[in-house]
Amino acid sequence: MEAVELKQKHKLLKTWDYNWNPLDRGYTDKILYLNLSTNEIKEKNVPPMMKEKFVGGRGYGLKLLWDATKPDTKWNDPENEINISSGPIGGITQYSGTGKSICVSISPQTDIPIDSNVGGFFGPFLKFSGFDVIEIQGKADREVIVFIDGVNHKVEIYEAPYDLVDSHILGEILTEMYADDEKDKKNIGVVSTGAAAGKSLIGMLNFSFYDSKRKLVRLKQAGRGGIGTVFRDKKIKAIVCKIPGVKGNLNNVVDLEAIMERGRRFNKEMRDFDDSQAQMRSKGTVHLTNIMNDYDLLPTCNFKYGNHPDAYRIHSDVYKERFTQGVPDGCWIGCNMSCAKGVDNYMLRTGPYKGQNVIVDGPEYETASSLGSNAGIFNPDFTIEANFYCDTYGICTITWGTILGFVMDCYENGILNDERTGGLKLNFGNADEAMELLHQLARGEGFGLIAGLGVRKMKEMFSERGWGDPQFLQDIAMENKGLEYSQYVSKESLAQQGGYAMTNKGPQHDEAWLIFMDMVNNQIPTFEDKAEALHYFPMFRTWFGLQGLCKLPWNDVEPANNAETDEPAKVPEHVDNYVTIYKAVTGNTNFDKYELIRQSERVYNFQRIFNIRRGYGLRKHDAQPYRAAGPVTPEEYASRAERYDKQMKEIIGVDPEGKSIEEKIAITRKYREERYEQLLDAVYLRRGWTKNGVPKIEHLKKIGMDLPELIEIIKDKQE
Repeated sequence: MEAVELKQKHKLLKTWDYNWNPLDRGYTDKILYLNLSTNEIKEKNVPPMMKEKFVGGRGYGLKLLWDATKPDTKWNDPENEINISSGPIGGITQYSGTGKSICVSISPQTDIPIDSNVGGFFGPFLKFSGFDVIEIQGKADREVIVFIDGVNHKVEIYEAPYDLVDSHILGEILTEMYADDEKDKKNIGVVSTGAAAGKSLIGMLNFSFYDSKRKLVRLKQAGRGGIGTVFRDKKIKAIVCKIPGVKGNLNNVVDLEAIMERGRRFNKEMRDFDDSQAQMRSKGTVHLTNIMNDYDLLPTCNFKYGNHPDAYRIHSDVYKERFTQGVPDGCWIGCNMSCAKGVDNYMLRTGPYKGQNVIVDGPEYETASSLGSNAGIFNPDFTIEANFYCDTYGICTITWGTILGFVMDCYENGILNDERTGGLKLNFGNADEAMELLHQLARGEGFGLIAGLGVRKMKEMFSERGWGDPQFLQDIAMENKGLEYSQYVSKESLAQQGGYAMTNKGPQHDEAWLIFMDMVNNQIPTFEDKAEALHYFPMFRTWFGLQGLCKLPWNDVEPANNAETDEPAKVPEHVDNYVTIYKAVTGNTNFDKYELIRQSERVYNFQRIFNIRRGYGLRKHDAQPYRAAGPVTPEEYASRAERYDKQMKEIIGVDPEGKSIEEKIAITRKYREERYEQLLDAVYLRRGWTKNGVPKIEHLKKIGMDLPELIEIIKDKQE
């Protein structure tokens, strides 16, 4: 369907004009509120307290969601919201990695707030159109498109009565529809999802960016937690934002030269060190694939193993050959990392778009492992094609890969069989059947609908139906809080186990990636050391989500002298860059690296209490599946028997000689589970929480977050 024909099918339901004012110091101080049940559109002011305590990004999204919902609001209730916000630094073009925004909603998977970060153009374009955040509530009674016209300063809601829904098509057509000409396409940002998002609980959102070099619309994903499912439940087909263009100092910062100086410094580091340190400009994040395999950290066969003899087939050099080289692969203007790699002119072999040539955005590392080794599949063509279909169908590649691993593990252990899967032979390595499962989900058919429920609900279903031992299913189901694990094997890193399972939203590595500090370099040997790391790094990384920043420029390329600093894991020079940039944007001179952490602590503790308000957020909810901590099965133990036996003798203090493999598994398990409980105690103490994981009132007072509504939730839960 051509753009002109499509535009004729749109029916205007509501238009609203607004007064636009330039940003001031990174903020508009305005909220764009839409209620799709009533087609209400209005502007709300950001209260001074909200700006002070919640900063932007994730903070704004969480605060608006708290105010709009009740403790028992369900993900598909009209009052649930989708809130999208950047942050004060978001949208500047003089420093790399400043195009991020955060999406917040009550998750269909976890029943608690989910926050998911995403690149692309929409977040900055929303700011430049006049709004720090878009707050979407209610449910439309028909398929709609929301158009934010930052050129003529109006917002429109259209009925969109056509079947097109998959993101790679919608992104292209809507960009063409709303652009005045070819040059104007770079001024359009589209948010969409796809067919599978509306038939599952694991839907994600695609944010578009126009690649002027390729003359193609490309996509970045807000992947985690099912926000795309909420999007489809609200009958939103797309949100489109258009601006006049990006130039100069649209954020109206206080000290542009200070930002430019730090930007030049970082760009020089990229030129000088990227090829030797990370190869982000040629491989993107997939450069990690072979490194993880070498260190026994590459999830293989549902996280059973950390490496595989066939991993050379998915070596980063293999993907480098597939990626188009020599093009500026940034997902936001001015980013010098160029890590958003793509496979051009890829001919699809399966599905509704079979035979078509498409661009595939990625794979990134998480996708190369989730849609590869974790399913026991070492075929780049499967991974690239599955990557494309996950994106356009609107489901998270990390989530889907962990689902695949779990389903295949269940199949090989007799929990699933051909009858239960509708004839699909879902053994590890079966790429053809895995691809068919993905297409089934998009069509709303067969076992694909079961897989689309996610690991937690499948685990519960299989137990209730008597298909498998509940304890075994619990052990191998790689989820926590209802969210599937992202793609690193944490067995030998106690700190990373905490970095996954102690997260507010579920096991996503954007809070803490401590494997090398802990397992490889032994920089945090004691519980107190680990607790300090599990305080600092989640708070530091939270700050990126408050400001509109990507974390990759922080530590994926480092200054030449970083190893000589007192705290190399923190990359002190880059921390100072961010402090300088924040002050230069906002003019807040009472800001340093310590206040940076306090800003995050306020929002982080707020989110913890938000979970408690909804009936979660306690110690029992930070429990992990045992496979995240140690070997579940005899074959798993046997694969690393020398390592485990040595640990048993030298660390646990038990001689493994003469013991059966089952006895050794039990001894190892008891020790590792006790260690994790000790870690919980240490981390909670460092974070200012009770032994049950509840923020202490005195800690909230210390960080300036003792708001009455928070105290009311936790006052009876203090020890």
